Amino acid sequence: MPLSFHSISHGNIAFGFFNIDTDLLLLERYFFFAEEFCQLLCQISRNKRDTEFLTDWDIYIIHDLESIGDLSGAIRGTDYRGFIGEVYRLFPFPHDRDQFHQRPWGHENREKIVEILSRYAQKISIEFRILPQTHIMNPASMPIVSIGEYLFTKDVFHQLIKYIYLGGYPRWLNNTRPEYVNTMKKELESSTYFIFRGIDFTDSSSIPGYHNE
Repeated sequence: MPLSFHSISHGNIAFGFFNIDTDLLLLERYFFFAEEFCQLLCQISRNKRDTEFLTDWDIYIIHDLESIGDLSGAIRGTDYRGFIGEVYRLFPFPHDRDQFHQRPWGHENREKIVEILSRYAQKISIEFRILPQTHIMNPASMPIVSIGEYLFTKDVFHQLIKYIYLGGYPRWLNNTRPEYVNTMKKELESSTYFIFRGIDFTDSSSIPGYHNE
């Protein structure tokens, strides 16, 4: 489930998986697939010099908060309004709480999710930018990651990545991760690019509100 993470630009915002049967992630009003996000991280990790990274990235945005829906109501099965409601109508919360784990095959449901998403969201191109602390556009003098309008410190960016690796709040089913997640971890750990230095996938204690089990 999404947790609250601190952004430089907007204060605390929601990030994470919101349904165990899809690999779609939400970042406040942005929606994008975990597989595509991990592939982008791998692309970034191959940078050999500690310079700015900038690329355009296609994601979905739902401008109207009501159109996003009510996650709590959708989980309880009492409110199926909006995008999240329709997803939960198709993939309801499991009756058996022991089955409440992120499915590693969630990416296989992408076609169904995109069909629903297209009725509520607009596909847009945003800038994905990473600024080193010495960059002229970086008055904060610390590494900054910009995902569209949302800005993060390096530490919080690491938290977002690790939350995906863990499988969100309920963790991956049977601790089995999709191959794209395993590939992402391997490439980021071996990367020499400054934004990934020091990332520790064994430490979940840095993620606010996350319980180590």
